[in-house]
Amino acid sequence: MPQIRIRNAADYLGVSDDTVRRWIENGTLASTKDASGRSVVEGLDLARLARQNAILPVDPSEVGRSARNRFVGIVTEVVSDTVMAQVELQCGPHRVVSLMSAEAVRELGLEPGSPAIAIVKATMVVVETPHRETPHLETPNGKA
Repeated sequence: MPQIRIRNAADYLGVSDDTVRRWIENGTLASTKDASGRSVVEGLDLARLARQNAILPVDPSEVGRSARNRFVGIVTEVVSDTVMAQVELQCGPHRVVSLMSAEAVRELGLEPGSPAIAIVKATMVVVETPHRETPHLETPNGKA
């Protein structure tokens, strides 16, 4: 199970180191010491806390939909030519960039300062991890 240092845990949750330390002190989050004697938290415990503390912004629409990856935010930039446009939104701590037709930008009235919701419905999402040693993997025929 991954162990995460206090500073990194704070970064992942978007809070201060002191907030994580207070959670440890009041029993909200358990900690242990790593081999170097630094305080660490278990990755699974941190993931559970992140989910419990997730605050979803109020969705101004009242439309039902299947897409679950919705980001409420504000348009920060629109770069457009006659055919295509690039729209940038700030959704909490997340920057979301969308390419769409210039016609859609005009119809939606998108401009910097406009409230908007980015809805992501993807068949593929790339997940990366911080650099670390990769365990040796074997294929079913015994070769890597």
